[in-house]
Amino acid sequence: MTANKIDALIKRIFDATGISSQSELARELEINRSGITHARNNNKIPDKWIVKLYRKFGLNPQWIDSGIGNVFISTRSQNDVEFKYIPKVAARLSAGTGSFESDDSITDYLSFQTKWLAGKGAANHMVAMEVFGQSMEPVIKEGDTVLIDQSQNSIIAGTIYAVGVEDTILIKRVEKHPDKLVLSSDNKDYEPIYLKREETDKVRIIGKIIWSCREYR
Repeated sequence: MTANKIDALIKRIFDATGISSQSELARELEINRSGITHARNNNKIPDKWIVKLYRKFGLNPQWIDSGIGNVFISTRSQNDVEFKYIPKVAARLSAGTGSFESDDSITDYLSFQTKWLAGKGAANHMVAMEVFGQSMEPVIKEGDTVLIDQSQNSIIAGTIYAVGVEDTILIKRVEKHPDKLVLSSDNKDYEPIYLKREETDKVRIIGKIIWSCREYR
């Protein structure tokens, strides 16, 4: 009979965190108690568990999943560690127009110096995603990975944000006017997007783009 992966994972978490019951674990994960039962039945670790345990306790994602490696990669003190790992999720941000494919699952982790992240924003609210579309060239190109701080969603004119418009996520420079919101591109081949006041309820500022990288293939 195949061993249940969730049972082994829960025991590791209990040993590392001092959590003593599945009900307490459910509270820490901000899920219903039935969510743990569902995970046990599927014998699959939800990616969101790993993210929350990393953020709350500094547990190493690899160790949570497999029991291999260091138990912790960070502590409650931001100054106690040299590096932090930011999750990269399988969602592609649009730097043009059109829809995007979104998937909450984590595909990778990117390592950054803790001190550098602290100077940029709230590391525990950061996520990395891949860009597609050419509207923000030459600053951000198609295929680039961007780092988004979801805690920084107050509009500062001219700043680049990840913006959700209905079922689309765009990367744009954002300006707020009394009667409209303007989403601008760096690529002059793309016209600005003007959203009237009555249309702004369709818009959410996901977070500020604080960093981007380009992988050469």
